Amino acid sequence: MVFACPPLSDAERSVIATIDELRTNLSYAAGSRRWTGLLRRVAFARAIQGSNSIEGYNVTVDDALAAVDGEPPLDAVAETWAAIVGYRNAMTYVLQLADDEHFEYSASLIKALHYTMLSYDLAKRPGRWRAGAIFVRSEPSGERVYEGPDVELVPGLIDELAASLNAASDVPALVRAAMAHLNLVMIHPYADGNGRMARCLQSLVLAREGILAPQFCSIEEYLGRNTQAYYAVLAQVGAGAWHPERDTLPWVRFCLTAHYRQAQTLLRRTREIQRLWDALEALIKERGLPERTLAALSDTAMGFRLTNSRYRALADVSPNLASRDLATLCAAGLLTARGERRGRHYIASWQTRGIYASAREARVHVPDPFGDSGAAARG
Repeated sequence: MVFACPPLSDAERSVIATIDELRTNLSYAAGSRRWTGLLRRVAFARAIQGSNSIEGYNVTVDDALAAVDGEPPLDAVAETWAAIVGYRNAMTYVLQLADDEHFEYSASLIKALHYTMLSYDLAKRPGRWRAGAIFVRSEPSGERVYEGPDVELVPGLIDELAASLNAASDVPALVRAAMAHLNLVMIHPYADGNGRMARCLQSLVLAREGILAPQFCSIEEYLGRNTQAYYAVLAQVGAGAWHPERDTLPWVRFCLTAHYRQAQTLLRRTREIQRLWDALEALIKERGLPERTLAALSDTAMGFRLTNSRYRALADVSPNLASRDLATLCAAGLLTARGERRGRHYIASWQTRGIYASAREARVHVPDPFGDSGAAARG
């Protein structure tokens, strides 16, 4: 038996309806805007960064964006970068599966995702169930906080999980995805990478529902910002061992709150990017600069570092033209060059940073949609 979805009250259904409305607004706001690609790339990068930070693989958003763009890192060390690239590859596979008409959940699929994610280190048994007992320990105390089910139970539990995901259901997609996440992390079928795989599976379930562009479905950025609250609710539901009979409502409410707050964050970003894009568009027209520079200037204005290769991809130009454009933007006082040769990159000038600062909204606390006054998670 795996963990079951809890009965949903009017409170949960009301929050789900509110999230659906927010996602509809987000879909409309992002729609066919020219900057949607930028928002999608940044959302994907922040999801990669957030999910891996939970496991101690910390990278800058710049390097997460480099992973999205298939570029080498500027700062990440080798092992961390391998983990980031592996996760990017698994999530890219998820994006490919989002509208696959022949799709089916299975143990083989779950193993394949794990192999894609951890193939950089064969000692971690990528694509294979764990060989024995597994324990989760608290850092830095070393205290044992969770013990996975007996290894003999793992194959059957995974098959049951896959069957539940393939079955017709009237459970809302957000809840089904949350339960997939909970069950995989509690089964803890792997020697390593269980948390990343559970978050990846949750994103896959959401992507398969087609409720929004897959990059905008993920709550991984939110979980990365609220890791302690995430661990706390898993500990509350798990109670230290495999207890599928326990109440899963606290977990479902936590995930719905995460979706609510993440949707609010993305909506704010759409408003900010629209204002930024409008201001930069007017500026390059005034300066007589090529329109193709707009996406790159938006990237740097938001604080990301720009390389020649990334500019070429954004503007779809040759290496020589890219070099000329970047030199022109530096001469115009909109970019500043840093480093030499392979380390050469560009950052926004004070003027470009100021445009984004003017476009940004004040950060406000996004309340708990369930009205719990003690909620400490950050939106």
